[in-house]
Amino acid sequence: MYERFEIHAMAGYVPGEQPQTNELVKLNTNENPYRASEKVYDAIREICDCRKNASGLSRYPNPVAQSFREAASEIYGVEPEMVLCGNGSDDILTILTRTFVGNGELLRLPRPSYILYASLAEIQGARYEEILFDENWRLPPAFSETKDGLKLAFLPNPNSPSGTVLSRETILEIAERLPCPLVVDEAYADFSEFHCIDLVSQCEKIIVTRTLSKAYALAGLRFGYLFAHPNLTEQMLKVKDSYNCDALSIAAATAAIRDAEWRRENRRKILATRKRLTEGMRKLGFSVPDSQANFIWSVHPDFKTASHKPIYEYLKQNGYLVRHMNYGVLGDGLRISVGTDEQIDACLSLIEKGLKRFNP
Repeated sequence: MYERFEIHAMAGYVPGEQPQTNELVKLNTNENPYRASEKVYDAIREICDCRKNASGLSRYPNPVAQSFREAASEIYGVEPEMVLCGNGSDDILTILTRTFVGNGELLRLPRPSYILYASLAEIQGARYEEILFDENWRLPPAFSETKDGLKLAFLPNPNSPSGTVLSRETILEIAERLPCPLVVDEAYADFSEFHCIDLVSQCEKIIVTRTLSKAYALAGLRFGYLFAHPNLTEQMLKVKDSYNCDALSIAAATAAIRDAEWRRENRRKILATRKRLTEGMRKLGFSVPDSQANFIWSVHPDFKTASHKPIYEYLKQNGYLVRHMNYGVLGDGLRISVGTDEQIDACLSLIEKGLKRFNP
C-alpha cells in the first residue's frame, strides 16, 4: 500500500450520475436547463481569435483572475482583495479545508448536506462531526458550540438536499458564537430571496462561497469564487494552485456575472418552474419543504418505511434521471432539479404513474 492510510480507508466522493448520452432528461445534479448568456460564448471566442488576441492560449492566465475579481467587486460592493477564484466551488472548498484544518483537527458540518464536505476532511486527515438538522431544517445550538480542535464549519445556505435556508440573523449569530471561521456555501443563493455576502464585512469569521455552475448555466466551465476578509484571502492565496483558473474560464465567468439582464430572466424562469414543480409534487401527496434553490426535496409518506428507489428507477427507465438520496436512519427521498416546464410536466406525469404502480 503506497497511498496514505487516510486515502486508502476513505470511500471517496461519488458525484451524481453523469450519463454521456442525450437519451435521459437530467434532473439529478441541479444543472441549469437553459443555455448560458451569449456574452459568455462571445468572450470565449474572443480569447481564441488570433486577430484580437495574438497570443491566444499560449500564455499563462492572470494567477488571481483579476478581471473577475474587479467585476465581482463592482457588482457586490466589496474590495477586489476580498474575492478568491477557483476551478469550481469544489476547488474553493478544498482550498478552505487545506488552509484552516490540519491533520487530526476538527471540521463541523450539518447533516444532511453536501456529502463532499466529509470527503475533504478525510483527504486532509482531519476529523469531522455532523450536527443533525431538526425536522424543520433548523440547526440546534450544538452547531455553534466551542469544541477542542474545531477549526472550520461548513453551512450550505440554501441547503442541499432540502433547499431550505437559515436567516441572515441566525447565520450571524452562529458565526459570532463559533471559535472558528464559518463557510456559508451559497451555491444556490442566486435562487434565494437573500444572500449573505455583506455579512463578510460585518463578521471577519464569515466566508461566503459561490459558483457559476447553477445560476449562470456554466457547470461545464468550472468556476467558483468566495468572499472573505482580505486577511483570510491573503492566506488562502498561498494554498491555491498557481494557475487554478484558465484563461477561457476567467473570460467567460467575467462576462457571465456582468450580464445582469440574462441572470434576472433566467432566475424568473427557474423560480416559476420551481413553483410549478413544488405544487405538482404536493398534489401527488409528497411532503416538499419550501425551496430557495433550483431543486426540491420530496418525501412521500407511503414510502417512509420502504424506499423511494422504485420511483427513481421507474423514472430512469422512462428517460428521466432524478437523484435518489438515502441518509440511513434519517430516511430517503427524491431530489429533483428544476428543468424546463415541459420537462417538469412530463416528470410529474411519470411520477403519478409510478406511485400507482409501486405504492407499497
